[in-house]
Amino acid sequence: MSAQAQSGPVAAPGGGVLLPPTPERLQQAFDHGIWYALSLWPALHVATANSWGGPESTDKRDWFAGAVSDLFSSRPDTDNEELEIFLLQIMQDEFDCNVEDESEVEVTRTILGLRKSLKGEAGDDRMAAFRELERRWKNRGQMKYQVDVIDNEAEEVDDEEWNGFDDDGDVDMTAAEEAVPNLVPAIKKEKVEPEVDDDGFTKVIGKKKR
Repeated sequence: MSAQAQSGPVAAPGGGVLLPPTPERLQQAFDHGIWYALSLWPALHVATANSWGGPESTDKRDWFAGAVSDLFSSRPDTDNEELEIFLLQIMQDEFDCNVEDESEVEVTRTILGLRKSLKGEAGDDRMAAFRELERRWKNRGQMKYQVDVIDNEAEEVDDEEWNGFDDDGDVDMTAAEEAVPNLVPAIKKEKVEPEVDDDGFTKVIGKKKR
């Protein structure tokens, strides 16, 4: 993310001078802010908790944040509609689910608002939106959201398996404590080499479900 020099120092809340954040700090805040925004998305949380993206669902969520950051690096003029489509496409491709509650609109608004703030277009304190997003994630608690997510696989789930909701149907966002990861490149799938038995016949290995 490109960063422009701030016009001048900002007064800190407790007095003194708050130095402008460096370009590196702004980029880090954007990357972490994207991760916070996605982690606060109930639809993605439920999909990750239920491993709809396979055993690597948590890694895919972290990759998801990196993919959004890369999108803005390659296409800085990405607008609301383009980002919404991008979010929905990854939910379908990587987590095999359709989101029909239009919650991607709020996630998009949050990410673009964060970007605007970090660019200095929403006030003198560029880090204000990031701190607010970080505060929301730390205090996420029991999020009261109606989630309309369709699992394309339509598989039966064991009654004992936790599905991301509490007994009242609310999304439980505090099931596991997490830390913001370093954003990493997309997960590479390892090529399975054919197995040959002692008689020279190649073993046929069925394709495993993701």
